[in-house]
Amino acid sequence: MSPITTHVLDTAKGCPAANIAVTLEYLAKDNWRLIATGTTDNDGRIMDWMDTDSNKGEYRITFATAKYHNNKGFFPSVTINFIIDNPKQHYHVPLLLSPFSFSTYRGS
Repeated sequence: MSPITTHVLDTAKGCPAANIAVTLEYLAKDNWRLIATGTTDNDGRIMDWMDTDSNKGEYRITFATAKYHNNKGFFPSVTINFIIDNPKQHYHVPLLLSPFSFSTYRGS
């Protein structure tokens, strides 16, 4: 399993959000560096998109939500920035999504 994982749940439909394109980036010397790309599976998850350990620092995950909502949602994408302070820990970043709102938290 990757040291960073994600899970998208569609709270309007009450089910996982499959087939959402996702990118993971790392802030290195004031420039964002692409670490990984992926697409959520049928369970709305990306569990194995990094084959390297994470580093301390700032990361961001961007979810391309426009296509998922058939271009009828309010947010064409959702970007979540977060800090890794202990690279030996696992970081799970869930996204709760609906056409007109989203929320997130540090998962386990």
